[in-house]
Amino acid sequence: MRRILRIGRALLGVVVVLVLLAGIGLAGALWLTLPGGDLRADLPGLAAPVEVVIDPDGIPRVRAGSETDVAAALGFLHARERMAQMDLMRRAASGELAALAGPAVLPMDRMTRTLGLRRRAHADLAALPADTRAMLEAYANGVNAWIGLRGRFAAPEFLLTGAPAPWTAVDSLLWGKTMSLWLSGNWRTELARLALAEKLPPASLAALWPGPPLQQQAEASPGLGEAATRLAAVLPAFPAPFTLPQTASNAWAVDAGRSATGAPLLAGDPHLGFGLPGIWYLARLETPTGTLSGATAPGVPFVVIGQNDRIAWSFTTTGADTQDLFIETPAGPESYLTPEGPRPYEVREEHIQVRGGPDEVLSVRETRHGPVISDLVGPTGAVLALAAANLAPGDTAAAGLLALNRARSVADAGAAAAAITSPVQNLMVADRQGIGLFVTGRVPLRRAGDGARPVPGAEGHYDWAGFASGAQLPHQVAPAAGWLANANERIAPADFPVFLGRDWFDDARARRIQALLDQGDTRTQADLAAMQVDTVDLVARDLLPRLRAVAVPDGLPRAALALLAEWDGQTRLNLPQPLIFNAWMRQLNAAILARAGVPAAARAAAAPWTTLVPHALGPGGAALCGGDCSALLPDALAAATAELSAAYGPDPASWHWGTAHEARFEHPILRAFGRLGGMAGARIAAPGDDSTLFRAGMGPGSFDAVHGAGLRGVFDLADPDRSLFMVVPGQSGNPASRLARNFIERWRDGGMVTIRAEPEVVDVRLHLTPGAQP
Repeated sequence: MRRILRIGRALLGVVVVLVLLAGIGLAGALWLTLPGGDLRADLPGLAAPVEVVIDPDGIPRVRAGSETDVAAALGFLHARERMAQMDLMRRAASGELAALAGPAVLPMDRMTRTLGLRRRAHADLAALPADTRAMLEAYANGVNAWIGLRGRFAAPEFLLTGAPAPWTAVDSLLWGKTMSLWLSGNWRTELARLALAEKLPPASLAALWPGPPLQQQAEASPGLGEAATRLAAVLPAFPAPFTLPQTASNAWAVDAGRSATGAPLLAGDPHLGFGLPGIWYLARLETPTGTLSGATAPGVPFVVIGQNDRIAWSFTTTGADTQDLFIETPAGPESYLTPEGPRPYEVREEHIQVRGGPDEVLSVRETRHGPVISDLVGPTGAVLALAAANLAPGDTAAAGLLALNRARSVADAGAAAAAITSPVQNLMVADRQGIGLFVTGRVPLRRAGDGARPVPGAEGHYDWAGFASGAQLPHQVAPAAGWLANANERIAPADFPVFLGRDWFDDARARRIQALLDQGDTRTQADLAAMQVDTVDLVARDLLPRLRAVAVPDGLPRAALALLAEWDGQTRLNLPQPLIFNAWMRQLNAAILARAGVPAAARAAAAPWTTLVPHALGPGGAALCGGDCSALLPDALAAATAELSAAYGPDPASWHWGTAHEARFEHPILRAFGRLGGMAGARIAAPGDDSTLFRAGMGPGSFDAVHGAGLRGVFDLADPDRSLFMVVPGQSGNPASRLARNFIERWRDGGMVTIRAEPEVVDVRLHLTPGAQP
């Protein structure tokens, strides 16, 4: 027996040693993926040496002799901190995820191959101006220099997958294609309307998306409802393995007369899905002709939101409808009807590699309107083709962004906006003399219809007659009020000559911006920074009088309602009221949709509750509830308080918004691995909600904040070195790096940083020298 025990102890010791060695080996491998300290490296294509200094927050200052040398250095820096993020983006956009993750992500690959993002990017690259192509090629050289130095140690993820493939100029264009799809999702709403048209009466269907009456009616077609239902269930997975990001943004500017500095001020904070890493990477880029600073996006060689020596700019999402689904009429197995008669489909084969399974050959059909997306769900008898402005040829967005980086005035920025063909965005801009707002992108000119639902494609009645762009789209310069603002509300009146769309965000954030700008004659940079983290919910303030009048029984509902009686709409961490309100509205929204007969699987496609609930509690509610929707309020409050008491205890006064509402930053791959995913991500209690300027929007099923301001910028045109910035969660994409999460608390608490020419402390120096072309 003793011998057996000795053997057992020996074996246990061996196991412990092996585990320790494995842990040490893993730690060592992770350490090798960290970028490291001072470095000298050769970059092919550089015309002259480039110096880079990086501060303790991971923000680089790049000093180079030319634009292309700056682009090469930026590519090196992006790859140094975000190579895995860049590789995952291009795989998703190219339809190559299954080669990495196996059959589970095949639906995503099928969709992006059907859309043909990579082949369209190839065509766009060939048509770009030479200077834009030179920037993209120089950037690719910089990325590839880092890959050449590190190979599979370029990032932790490559320890599993092997060294990344070389970067190309086309890969950079894919970033723009991906962002355009993220920011243009009307086709999903069209599918939802079509799928629900067979289940709901017209009045109820229209009330799910409050707005003007629906114009066109989709013609009946065999299998059409089935195709729409199945597609609506599949498409929101874009871009797997990510969740579909919620899109919103704030931006405003005050002119010199309304600014305490004597020059315009501009603030911007785009809202997209949270993740680790985030979307943005701060940098300062200096050449003999000028300085750029602000938010770059790993994958592209430009400052996307930021400033140069003369102007500053930011973007918000317009919400324009730039996509239509066309119901094609088959004229046989290989053709479809057009106004000129039958026409054969354009057909191509896509070969998709699948890890752990056989490769797949995907047959893709296109019509004159665009790719046939109904083929994604197999035969249904219906043929739905997608027309999308961001899939149209001649996309010069990269050239437009380069022109914006070079712009010297508001007028120059307006000209650059006309060249940014996709996506459709509101460009807020300021120079030293004034402020302006322009709309980028191409908006379809529809012969008929309002883009609300799929339309017949055979006779051409609903075809597009080209695009509106540039000066044809809304724009405003030097406003009499002395300020401009946009928070995704409708950008132009209903009688604007170009039809822009029908599905808009509510105006709560825009009204809050206006109220704060109207407080006093002039505003300071600190005022604008404080506005970005304002936590007042105007939707709540609007609804509170109605909610306080609800009759509820004694107990939890009465106690919760009493707390709302003294609430002013603030959504601070220590308050119980934001939790009670948001839980109540979530239950009420679900009850309204259920009463309207909307299937549970389709409810996420309706208008956001911040639009739907106020509409339902008004005269429009009768179409949804068959009467007064306010009758649902007591039961919704009872359900909400029961849910909250089970989670947070029986005393509503002890509930805290910050306990339930955490900003969640997840790694796009490692989040699937339970505890490991938690270690690779980050969480922090956050104020705000869906309707506050401190945007902290929630996903379904929890109160966690999953989208909001991944970037904040407050730009001082009197002295660009005083401009303020913040990104979240950090500069690095390596989960093992101290820079992966270094900004989270400062972001939550409203902190900002400057990017002056000389940092107070230099953490890393890089010396990049010309190297031979590969």
